[in-house]
Amino acid sequence: MEFSSKLLENAVYEMSQLPGIGKRTALRLVLHLLKQPEERTTLLSDALTKLKSEVNFCKRCHNISDTEICEICANPKRDETLVCVVEDIRDVMAIENTAQYNGLYHVLGGKISPMEGVGPQDLTIGSLVKRVKEDNVKELILALSSTMEGDTTNFYIYKQLEGLDVATSTIARGISVGDELEYADEVTLGRSILNRVPFENSIKAS
Repeated sequence: MEFSSKLLENAVYEMSQLPGIGKRTALRLVLHLLKQPEERTTLLSDALTKLKSEVNFCKRCHNISDTEICEICANPKRDETLVCVVEDIRDVMAIENTAQYNGLYHVLGGKISPMEGVGPQDLTIGSLVKRVKEDNVKELILALSSTMEGDTTNFYIYKQLEGLDVATSTIARGISVGDELEYADEVTLGRSILNRVPFENSIKAS
């Protein structure tokens, strides 16, 4: 792809580094921004700069937040005895959209994947175990995607909790095997949360 401007080429290159954005799509987006009023581009640039420099992660659940403790964790109406373990913020948003869950969350920041060099130490599993030991957590819902990596992570967490007084459950398999949680429709995801099963049963089933 030949460019008449080095500035345009650089902008297209940086835009194409985003996931799912090829060079043709990046070019279309950059040309669109170029046609917008300067203040519109400035607002976008400022928003991205502030996102990177000022965003926080909740000290309790590791969700993205504007404050030290996120709004979900700080909400006194949420059930603090119930914690849903998810991979990232997209899964929190997906479950919240179902309006079927009133507990808290714990964001792992990924899944165990030796092929990608991600081990348990790279995730927030340690702080999850600490929450179970120190907080009034009665049940953990393991709500990771139905993939080999998700199942491996679920099992690892389950083993780390052995001997602790906490129930572990997993979302019902209304979610197809191999599916990512964020792509499930709200009705199916909501039912999977409500119809969760003890994690021990999922081990026997597999």
